[in-house]
Amino acid sequence: MSTAAIQPLQGVRILSLALNLPGPAALWRCADMGADCKKLEPLAPSGGGADPMGLYCPSAYAQMHERVQTLQADLKTEAGQRALHALLAETDVLLTSFRPSALTKLGLGWEALQQRYPQLSLVRVVGSAGELADVPGHDLTYQAEAGLVHSTQLPPSLFADMAGALMASEAVLKAMLISSRSGRGVFQEIGLAQAAQWLSLPWHWGLTQPDGDVGGAHAGYQIYPCADGIVAVAALEPHFSQRLCEAAGLPFSHPTDMRKPEIHVGVAQFLAPLRCAQLMQLAQEKDIPLHALPH
Repeated sequence: MSTAAIQPLQGVRILSLALNLPGPAALWRCADMGADCKKLEPLAPSGGGADPMGLYCPSAYAQMHERVQTLQADLKTEAGQRALHALLAETDVLLTSFRPSALTKLGLGWEALQQRYPQLSLVRVVGSAGELADVPGHDLTYQAEAGLVHSTQLPPSLFADMAGALMASEAVLKAMLISSRSGRGVFQEIGLAQAAQWLSLPWHWGLTQPDGDVGGAHAGYQIYPCADGIVAVAALEPHFSQRLCEAAGLPFSHPTDMRKPEIHVGVAQFLAPLRCAQLMQLAQEKDIPLHALPH
């Protein structure tokens, strides 16, 4: 059997109550790994489900739910509770994104679940893991807290949400591995704030700060203007740096040369008159990692 045919979550039954982006994105990844995925959404006043992502971005909602069986129920009613527990009785992993206090009110606290369904695992996505799990927040606040917001410009992506989705799908894998050995369900909590903090580590280490080699100090790891756009150059390793310098007609004797102001200036002057098509051809011919983006 080829590795492409191996489905690590084949036969695993996941029920998700998670709305917005992190939970559905995690469920999407689990479906890609072969899981049998169901999602129980609140009832909207107009009928159907009430996941806000369906309003924010219907195309994203549709893509994330392609292989998910979507159901609706009002969990605050007896009928909704019956529907929920009928599903939980045949579920391996429950995925949630409600605050812990809300889960407790719905009878879905970990202790209650463990007592009623001892083989069921819970993966709980929260704003911040631990004592701050009930404090409200969103991707932007978690990125700001982690040091990833540096101006009034909004970040280009929802990094905390998407990193949290990765961690949540990883938590499903962990839960199944552990429970396969113990025979009991396990509890995993994923904090979006901690996901943002994980992504921000290169900044806090200094790697992506202005004096770091991937923050601007290295002439081979920069974004430069070119004749009809910009070019992202990632000639970081010494052999790539040497090829870039050779193409630009610049001296290269040691990797630290790439931090010299004259090398920065020389690379910029070499790239400035070249068009994006020429730069992509240069990358192929000289085996230099770069990508040009036309205006």
